[in-house]
Amino acid sequence: MSQRLSRIRNFSIIAHIDHGKSTLADRFLLRTGTVDERKFHDQVLDAMDLEQERGITIKSHPVRMNYRGADGVVHEFNLIDTPGHVDFSYEVSRSLAACEGALLVIDAVQGVQAQTLANVNLAVNQQLTIIPVINKIDLPAADVDTCLTQLEELLAIPREEAILASAKADIGIEEILEAVVRRIPPPPPGQDSRARALVFDSVYDVYRGVITYVRLFSGSIRPGDRVRLLSTQQDTEVKEVGFFSPEMRLGEVLETGDVGYLITAIREPGEIRIGETITGSTHPCQEPLPGFKEIQPMVFSGIYPVDTRDYEALKYNIAKLQLNDSAFRFQAENSVALGAGFRCGFLGLLHMEIVQERLQREYNMDIILTYPSVVYHVYLKSGVMKEIENPTYLPDMSEVDRIEEPMIRSQIIAPVSYLGAVMNLVMEKRGFCKHTENVDERHVMITARLPLHEIVLDFHDKLKTVTRGYGSMDYEPDGYQAGPLVKLEILVNGEPIDAFASIVHEDRAASRARQLVTRLKEVIPPHLFKVALQGAIGGKIVAREDVRQLRKNVTAKCYGGDISRKRKLLDKQKEGKKKMKEFGRVSIPQEAFVAVLKASE
Repeated sequence: MSQRLSRIRNFSIIAHIDHGKSTLADRFLLRTGTVDERKFHDQVLDAMDLEQERGITIKSHPVRMNYRGADGVVHEFNLIDTPGHVDFSYEVSRSLAACEGALLVIDAVQGVQAQTLANVNLAVNQQLTIIPVINKIDLPAADVDTCLTQLEELLAIPREEAILASAKADIGIEEILEAVVRRIPPPPPGQDSRARALVFDSVYDVYRGVITYVRLFSGSIRPGDRVRLLSTQQDTEVKEVGFFSPEMRLGEVLETGDVGYLITAIREPGEIRIGETITGSTHPCQEPLPGFKEIQPMVFSGIYPVDTRDYEALKYNIAKLQLNDSAFRFQAENSVALGAGFRCGFLGLLHMEIVQERLQREYNMDIILTYPSVVYHVYLKSGVMKEIENPTYLPDMSEVDRIEEPMIRSQIIAPVSYLGAVMNLVMEKRGFCKHTENVDERHVMITARLPLHEIVLDFHDKLKTVTRGYGSMDYEPDGYQAGPLVKLEILVNGEPIDAFASIVHEDRAASRARQLVTRLKEVIPPHLFKVALQGAIGGKIVAREDVRQLRKNVTAKCYGGDISRKRKLLDKQKEGKKKMKEFGRVSIPQEAFVAVLKASE
């Protein structure tokens, strides 16, 4: 191994949400002198306004640091900060594919959480070296002994390997950096001199085109080199290479083991896939690098422009957004009520919220989102199976043999005192608890099977409520299961609005319909005629509310006299309203679509 390679360490920081990853990364940047004290601010690597506001990491971000170890040797650290929320686990898997090791951060107050388990499994599957760090040990409520016990019993990591630290109080930072030098192996030398680079992220720049984040596993790439995208066999020229410190810095060459960026002549956002292998054009490698599995969206929703003239701008901006969010999927679709738009796939509800906010903030788009749905397997009596993600396309129920809904296997970690409340919540959401096991004397892990549709909207919020904020959850797909599912439609003035349609469980359809029409009654403004809001299941009306009508006092000019004069005027008004109801159109404001989205079960 060359002397240069022996000094490189590529690693990620993995943890449950809010366990202190970004704060620890900040300490590393200050300790290694990568960021000047004058320019320093909290969450340096969280570049988005959304990340700063919510205090969470959404995008993984690489950074190169030079650290002089206790042996006097200057080591090159390539750190990739990762998100912690379950919806962004695809970001974690991409980051780990470019590393040899990972720092596992555990909150000394909260202990091992559900996402901690999931992230450790990702790292173990990638065969990475794991360094456990117990963070926030300076807090009064910290329970280090319990965390060390959980580390051994749940994660099978010896307690002697753990490093005690507090990123906020600057405790144990030097020990962690030294452990990175000693325990994490340097990158292996390339099998030959052919260039092999793994694309683990990319962003779009208006002036420079697609900026690709890569990890080189062999060979080297310089400006002016011709490179090939292995999956599409497309050749292009490298315009610029460099690294992150933490902003982009121009470099002369990227060599084996390096993490950096390259800018090619590619201008179109969709031409480079995440997980792509980049190799040289003259001496290309034949086999792609083992990347990471393609993540499939689990939640679908329609995104439409408020003004139909913005359709082309929305299409262009969604394509740019997809470039640096590979789990986000979209395809064009049309709605009778909303016009032209896109059917979009997300990993979860937080992912959907983030995409919506980014489109509104970063791209200044005024958009409407439809009620979220999941992918159902619909088996027809003819034997054909259709995948339905939009309730509007559900075939007539007379042709349907059965409908299967996606299920998930969830792991919920909560204090023992809330076990009953968590089990009640699981049953309320049509799930069942498979088994429970004690994490330690105060915490229990519940393994449950639930329908994905039930957890999409508000399960996380309700779990936090019933456990006073101490519960955490992680989940993975667990096949499909048949059930009595029906299509619920909302009729406004007798017209079905496809954006409000949803597939629900038969037992909950009537209550769901009542809830939706009650919510819509509050947000649809009064018209000059009475507007009927109805919930229908297969032609049968199960709920109804009326939006009050605006009335002009046509009898105001009558002062006494015969009552028949007033009756005549009122009857004339009644006829006018009847005709207006036949030909009048109901305007549905954007708030109505948001209200349906927020009408949780």
